[in-house]
Amino acid sequence: MENSPETSLVPCGKDKYISKNELLSHLKNYNLYYEGQNLQLRHREEEGELIVEGLLNIFWGLGRPIRLQMQDDNERIRPPPSSTSWHSGCNLLSQRQVAKQDTIPDIQITDVSDSPNTEEEDVKQSQDEAPQLMRTRSDVGVRRRGNLRTPGEQRRIKRHRFSINGHFYNHKTSVFTPAYGSITNVRINSAMSTPQVLKLLLNKFKIENSAAEFSLYMVHTSGEKWKLKDCDYPLIARILQGPCEQVSKVFLMEKDQVEEITYDVAQYIKFEMPVLSSFIQKLKEEEDREVTKLTRRYTALRVVIEQLLHDMARSPATM
Repeated sequence: MENSPETSLVPCGKDKYISKNELLSHLKNYNLYYEGQNLQLRHREEEGELIVEGLLNIFWGLGRPIRLQMQDDNERIRPPPSSTSWHSGCNLLSQRQVAKQDTIPDIQITDVSDSPNTEEEDVKQSQDEAPQLMRTRSDVGVRRRGNLRTPGEQRRIKRHRFSINGHFYNHKTSVFTPAYGSITNVRINSAMSTPQVLKLLLNKFKIENSAAEFSLYMVHTSGEKWKLKDCDYPLIARILQGPCEQVSKVFLMEKDQVEEITYDVAQYIKFEMPVLSSFIQKLKEEEDREVTKLTRRYTALRVVIEQLLHDMARSPATM
């Protein structure tokens, strides 16, 4: 007898499943939390499979600089035939517009002899066209200072600035570290695994680094932190953790720079050092008491055994 759609299971990882009813219940609470916002998720049935899709917020948690492509490539993102694929995260309209542009970027040069008014208009325009990806100072990058730059600095920046898919980057800051905790988002669905989401995010900002250098981590306010496996589905993981980002967030971090923290360890992280020292002292005292108990117990058993062996040696042999 076949299972009804209401009782079927939805995969949420390797050998891990959740009932469709339970997932829909979590999804209902998720959408109520984001009522009236673009973070609400939609769901549909496709060949008996439940598909959830929408925006997933991802926070930057990188400790090393990333590299941005300095020019657009000629390849267009072609979605697979299935509607469950990762094409839901791509803006096809913007791709058609990008395809029409030349692959060689247009370098905008500001003449030194321009009038002050023209320079001020260029400054305002460059500020309006600033990328959404926030930057911080790194060992190889220069932080943007906006109105603090002199007109001469603005002219020099203009000479080295060009557009990458509508975002303006300075070639001197093509390598930079995103501000820790700054937020971005990608449009994905529940059929996309962790590697697919990573590739989609890196492609969105034209990041040259390999997706193998990064991973997605679920970070709780308690300090608990664990990595989403390649077989996990980030959107489902986000739904199951709840919608409130004050409790848990999805971070993009380097694989070799982050250590996972279990719940047992996380519950002690926020204590002050004197409190932790007192915990260690109490545990040491408890350990000493247990060692003393075991020592006395086995000392008594040894005495009994030695006495029995002594009595057997003194008694005559029996047939």
